[in-house]
Amino acid sequence: MLRLDLVSPLPPVRSGISDYTADLLPELARQADLRVLRVEDQPVSQELLERYRPEPAARVGDDGRLALYQVGNNPYHDRVVELAGRVPGVITLHDLVLHHRLLESTVAKGDWRGYAEALTAEHGALGRAVVEAWRWGTFGRAAQFALAANRRLLAAQRGVLVHSRWARGVLEEEIPGLAVRTIPMAVPLPAAASEETRARARARWGLPGDVRVLGSFGFQSPVKRTEVAVRALALPGLESARLLVAGQLAESYDLLGLARRLGVADRLTLLGYVPFEDLEEAIAACDLCVNLRYPSAGETSASLLRVLALGRPALVSDYAQFRDLPPDVAPRVPLGDSEAAALAGLAAGLLASPERLGELSTAARDYVRREHDPTRAARAIVEACEEMLAAPSTTPSTRPVESELTSWTATSLPGEISIEGLADWRGGERRSLRIRLANRGPARWLSAACSGGLALELHLRDAAGRDALASQAWLPLPRDLGAGERHVFEIQIRRPLGAARLRVEPRVLGRERLAVL
Repeated sequence: MLRLDLVSPLPPVRSGISDYTADLLPELARQADLRVLRVEDQPVSQELLERYRPEPAARVGDDGRLALYQVGNNPYHDRVVELAGRVPGVITLHDLVLHHRLLESTVAKGDWRGYAEALTAEHGALGRAVVEAWRWGTFGRAAQFALAANRRLLAAQRGVLVHSRWARGVLEEEIPGLAVRTIPMAVPLPAAASEETRARARARWGLPGDVRVLGSFGFQSPVKRTEVAVRALALPGLESARLLVAGQLAESYDLLGLARRLGVADRLTLLGYVPFEDLEEAIAACDLCVNLRYPSAGETSASLLRVLALGRPALVSDYAQFRDLPPDVAPRVPLGDSEAAALAGLAAGLLASPERLGELSTAARDYVRREHDPTRAARAIVEACEEMLAAPSTTPSTRPVESELTSWTATSLPGEISIEGLADWRGGERRSLRIRLANRGPARWLSAACSGGLALELHLRDAAGRDALASQAWLPLPRDLGAGERHVFEIQIRRPLGAARLRVEPRVLGRERLAVL
């Protein structure tokens, strides 16, 4: 039987990942020899303490177990990321982008140097440029989504698990050779929301029984686009509808102020953070739910799946991971200037058709029952972990070798670079290039998992100076390279139209450029 160490935030930590882990634990414990590890400075509910007796996370892998890490894009996962960097295993990546977590663990604490080093190690010159722009007062959210800040962590693992086909495709394209598998998100199927529960919930939160109610659930930030639903309330078709929002609001996300300016504040109900045990009742109060998102950090929405599991129809953005959902389960709202109008029109049509809402409700529950059953999810995790454990390990060294000459200490690093696959490469064609790197000197070249490790910085610029590799300009060396050894990088690239110049430049993390190569 597979022996696993599961490392994750646990309830009552206010994280959807802690709730996900609690749902997964019973089935995973049946199908694997499971030891639950707790983040040492985080609380754990009494129920989980008694049932699983979680041990300190510092014990991860100490008796040969495979580490299974739950990683998300917030500070609750700082300790999990730290351990995964020291003891590689299998990561369940709940958010493709980890840039926000990096910001919180560095810049939010005044550590600009740590942020600069980490982002440069991940994304090369583009990462350095983002840091400099920030330090000079230029602030924007685009880089936080465009630069994932995840490659060194993921490349060091035996494998990565994600919850959508879209997420898997993104990782396979951006990190060639990464072992990544798609697994279902475990969502226990509750009883369908009843009329009694609906009436009780509406009475609890002051919602009239005869009005149509839209609902939005989960942490509320501009990315969640709930302001689009507020704007939709002011459009034709939803003049009498109400919007219920259950979830903590980001500090700068003023939904109430927007509703007042639009004249719909009397039809907006903000519940704030809702404990997990009350969430089902809040969902039951609604007729139709809204789960929009742009841009995306690649997360599969657990709150959306819980909505569908209760048999409440939901409208989603026609974008990214939401396209994994069949349209007859979750109708899609197109992005763009007419987003609010499209939402209003689609919602008004569905709210006026109880028969269609009923069909969507049945399809939603059937989908969760079929695709997200916890037994099926646990089986997929065990099978993926067994496959990754059986594969030859390519886990890189996590620290410099101090007893010999290395890329961290050597004054020069003679070597060779050659590139295969450039011949007859047509403009617009996507193909695989092989970059061969050979160590011709006496020093051991360390993997990019540590300071002094080697990586290749890539740029492919067209005649106008646009860089086709701006989002994947960093190829980390996945293993140490001894004297005389070679490594072959393989990368998928689409050639720009017209003339272009490809530049491949070796870098040592924490040191200047290597003129020798």
